[in-house]
Amino acid sequence: MTFKAPDSLAEQIAHHLAERIIRGELKERERIQEQKVTQTLNVSRGSVREALLILERRHLVNILPRRGAQVSELSPQHVESLYALIVQLYILLAESVARRWRSEAELAPFLVIQQRLLNNLAQSDIDGFVEASFDIMRAAFPFANNPYLQETVENLLPAVSRAYHLALERRKAEMHQFLGSFAQLLQAVLARDE
Repeated sequence: MTFKAPDSLAEQIAHHLAERIIRGELKERERIQEQKVTQTLNVSRGSVREALLILERRHLVNILPRRGAQVSELSPQHVESLYALIVQLYILLAESVARRWRSEAELAPFLVIQQRLLNNLAQSDIDGFVEASFDIMRAAFPFANNPYLQETVENLLPAVSRAYHLALERRKAEMHQFLGSFAQLLQAVLARDE
């Protein structure tokens, strides 16, 4: 049995603000005023500050001296850099799965996720599709058994989610491409092709 402590107040605030950033409700370079957040959510200023530090670590917010927090920029160069990094992390995870799986039962979660992706595609459910795509990585974490890799990926997921939402809103064909890549990746894992 594993114990998971409930999210702290700062973590809950960070999640709330992250969702607003990911969905585009808070635009890039938009200032996030601590006082406004404290009043809107009826929370302490310290918790909001801690939440903003969490969001900075997750690449969604920049905290500037004497100017406060603002939503980080999402330029084409930022997206390309993020994509290049996340692809390498996907490769590390896929290699770990290919090397360490022992029975096909261990790969069953990946097939379930693949079906969820197909269902999300059929329903044009972008939120569900993005979440299921991240579940692929989470299902691979036990095979990698690398807490540093897991922490790095988890901290990048909000920024990646923001980029995915933006891309998928504009071009739904990206969902088909992702599904095709995932199917090829599953075949490579089954063949233990690193």
